Amino acid sequence: MDKDKKLKRLTKAEEQIMQKLWEMDEAVVKDIVDRFDDPKPAYTTVATVMKVLEKKGFVSHRNEGNTHLFKPEISRIEYTKYQLSNLLLNYFNGSFPKMATFFARENDLSIKELEDIIKQTEEELRHEKPDEK
Repeated sequence: MDKDKKLKRLTKAEEQIMQKLWEMDEAVVKDIVDRFDDPKPAYTTVATVMKVLEKKGFVSHRNEGNTHLFKPEISRIEYTKYQLSNLLLNYFNGSFPKMATFFARENDLSIKELEDIIKQTEEELRHEKPDEK
């Protein structure tokens, strides 16, 4: 996907299908349908959603015989960042502390649990950026 192209929000159905495709990296429609629990969506429904996802720039395909082999053009990480940025901006006025407080309150986290989250976050950030301390 062209990196200058703006990401779009996915519908629930589109997101469910993207989750399956992200798990597999590449797949034909039948493989995606097979990943769903029963009752599975109809093959034609998944095929239609894949066409929409391709128009939105989320997936591309190449022909494998007479079937389309689909692959994601947007990574799960890219979409997650987009969704979290929108959540932060639209519901918490861009304030990460407000968002963290909301989730801490909603999940009834103790001070000890919050301290553990901070410690784990610090460790993960150190692991990702070993040069910065």
